[in-house]
Amino acid sequence: MKIKAIVTGATGMVGEGVLHECLEDSQVEQVLSVSRKPCGVVHPKLRELILPDFFDLSAVGDQLTGYNACFFCLGVSSVGMKEAQYDKLTHTLTLTMATLLSQRNPDMTFCYVSGAGTDSTEQGSSMWARVKGKTENDLMALPFRQVFNFRPGYIHPAPGMKNTSKYYAYVSWLYPVAKLLVPSFVITLHQLGRAMINAVSKGKQRRVLEVNDIKLLAEEREN
Repeated sequence: MKIKAIVTGATGMVGEGVLHECLEDSQVEQVLSVSRKPCGVVHPKLRELILPDFFDLSAVGDQLTGYNACFFCLGVSSVGMKEAQYDKLTHTLTLTMATLLSQRNPDMTFCYVSGAGTDSTEQGSSMWARVKGKTENDLMALPFRQVFNFRPGYIHPAPGMKNTSKYYAYVSWLYPVAKLLVPSFVITLHQLGRAMINAVSKGKQRRVLEVNDIKLLAEEREN
């Protein structure tokens, strides 16, 4: 199948990496990058929609119609946030866009970048895990063709990307060690992007994908 994808968060590390994989993949014929500022990438398959306010989509519904995939890579850290603020910027923001997309694109596969340790019960002691769990659960209740929640742990950045956090300069040297000692917690950005594309084109029964599931899905190829 040919994929027409919306990618959010392309000015961040994960979104930039997923966008790169989409532009390189022959299965993906169109990409709409939705972000608050230009991503700085020029490509024949790429169009950009600059959206200063993700909570007000009333004027852009038509521009978000006609797609069969969304790779939702937009997210914030919970560090220093109260639960209400984090809930607004994680759950409310994601569901605002997802609800509109499900109404406009019922044949869409929605891929959400969540995180390892997310709490599907929404009852645990970890604030961020509860909010992510609620977000996953509410996404799966929307009338999409498919919803996949990706739960990566440590994501090793791809070379040459512009939006890799400076934090990675201090910890990326540990990746070979972590890959050996805790392989079920670490993944590359390339693997995450490949897995998201394959989730759309091939489909899976499992809707919550942990690190090992993501790695296996990334290795799948078109018949």
